[in-house]
Amino acid sequence: MPTVSIILGSKSDLPVADKAISILREFSITFEINVASAHRTPKRVEDLVKRSDAGVFIAIAGLSAALPGVVASFTTKPVIGVPVSGKLGIDSILSIVQMPAGVPVAAVGLDRGDNAAILAAEILAVSDARLASALLEYRVRQADKVEKDSEEVAADV
Repeated sequence: MPTVSIILGSKSDLPVADKAISILREFSITFEINVASAHRTPKRVEDLVKRSDAGVFIAIAGLSAALPGVVASFTTKPVIGVPVSGKLGIDSILSIVQMPAGVPVAAVGLDRGDNAAILAAEILAVSDARLASALLEYRVRQADKVEKDSEEVAADV
């Protein structure tokens, strides 16, 4: 049973999904991944969402980026939208953050599949002590990296 369901609006969004997959694997979070378009295959999106046992959805889409909102319309589980950068860039951001009242979608930055996976882990960690501990360790590693980077930069000056 997957804990996170990743849905891509198109196969071209896979590089963004790869960032999420890397983080999910780092935290040993099970996941499933599918391609389904909000506009071209809306019935497929509905079926994937309604049949999934996942606790969190990550919907990755560019252009009009309707996918996260459509996913959210079929579930009361958390949905994290990842806007994919494109020719305009801002259109996918606005499509995700400007959801109507009552159907929220969390949004991360452009192409930030990694942040979507971390947010999914944080949501799941509310009821998973192992995952909460792993997230704390991850934060320590992140802080240690910044400290090391600072030392290197200072030494190079």
